[in-house]
Amino acid sequence: KEKEEKLCAANGIEYMAIPVAYDAITVVVNNGNTAVTDINVEELNKMWKPESEGTVTKWSQVNAAWPDLPLVLYGPGADSGTFDYFTKKINGKSGASRTDYTPSEDDNVLVQGVSTDPKALAYFGLSYYLENQGSLKAVAINGVTPSLTTVRNGSYKPLSREIFIYVNKKAAKRTEVNDFVTYYLQNAERLVSEVKSVPLSSADYAQSLADFQQLLATSGN
Repeated sequence: KEKEEKLCAANGIEYMAIPVAYDAITVVVNNGNTAVTDINVEELNKMWKPESEGTVTKWSQVNAAWPDLPLVLYGPGADSGTFDYFTKKINGKSGASRTDYTPSEDDNVLVQGVSTDPKALAYFGLSYYLENQGSLKAVAINGVTPSLTTVRNGSYKPLSREIFIYVNKKAAKRTEVNDFVTYYLQNAERLVSEVKSVPLSSADYAQSLADFQQLLATSGN
């Protein structure tokens, strides 16, 4: 986050951002919602922009072909990186969102809310959708459904992103930090797959490890 970057700068902390995975923000509806299979950015913006609070309250107000039923929204809380990314991509500004929805930092709460309400819609990470795809339906964005393949090949836009770990350059000299980051990158492809995020290519992990080792070789104590 920008405020965290400023805090690091203010305290003289230099860091290395290392990409370790891809993730996608997945828009989901209840399996019983047969009307909504695809949505575009403009429709998501109409649902979630601050100006829609208290005024856009039915599905049919977003798209006339959709049911004239209440629109029940679930989403991450304002402290979530998913919230920041979604609002920036959909509403044009990080943090810009209507507030009359059910927020939770626990994605399982969002899954439960949508899976039990045919009128509900939520957004959260792809991994949670994959774990619960039997009880939820992912909505395609501009005709592209989120999946490991579409995230990796870049066709799922604009709600896909790289995930990073951030390593304090000074701390990286410590044996335990060095060992941890090295282990992380040597095993990331397997570990990322286990948590149902999308791994980078083997070549990308090898390059990240080489970049990290170069940092250790060139940075001072």
